[in-house]
Amino acid sequence: MELAPMKYKDFTWPHNPRTYTIEYRREMGVHKVPFGRYHMQDLGLTRRVMKGEGEFVGPGAYEQFKALAAVFYSDGPGALIHPVWQAANVYFVELSLSQEPRRDYVRYTFTFWESYDGYKAYARKEEDPEGERMAATEGGVSGEELWHTVARGESLWKIARDHGVELTQIIARNPQIKNPNLIHVGEKVRVK
Repeated sequence: MELAPMKYKDFTWPHNPRTYTIEYRREMGVHKVPFGRYHMQDLGLTRRVMKGEGEFVGPGAYEQFKALAAVFYSDGPGALIHPVWQAANVYFVELSLSQEPRRDYVRYTFTFWESYDGYKAYARKEEDPEGERMAATEGGVSGEELWHTVARGESLWKIARDHGVELTQIIARNPQIKNPNLIHVGEKVRVK
């Protein structure tokens, strides 16, 4: 089975990185209590960190690395689509050469940090309960929101294209969708 290539913003890897790791992090506070004890406080989840290592091989390998570096210099987060792991809205925070580059071989490492803006969506749900909003918007527009019901054969990319919306915007508006490559018939997707 051949996997789809990894993508970030407008860059598609010619072949997937050799290694790819995800670190899930939780912040903890530790407070000293008299007589040698301590109390731990869970401060909550923080960003996920995606790291990897790969190489570009063959004629134009250094040109491919330069194209990846150009994406590194672009501002703001973007959608990182991995063929196996769930997609995420991330910042490209580190890109390193692992050896002296040659025209036909470049080994590199990269790091992405997940951008989490779901707090806005959760705050909106508190103000407007899920059931009321879904009932009011099932057929289309309610105020500023637009919802789409997934039909057979549709993907998030098709829904984004059909509604003239960026894929990254749909991913950001739908934190309940953990894997943009897997949506189900009848599922509600917030488009706007």
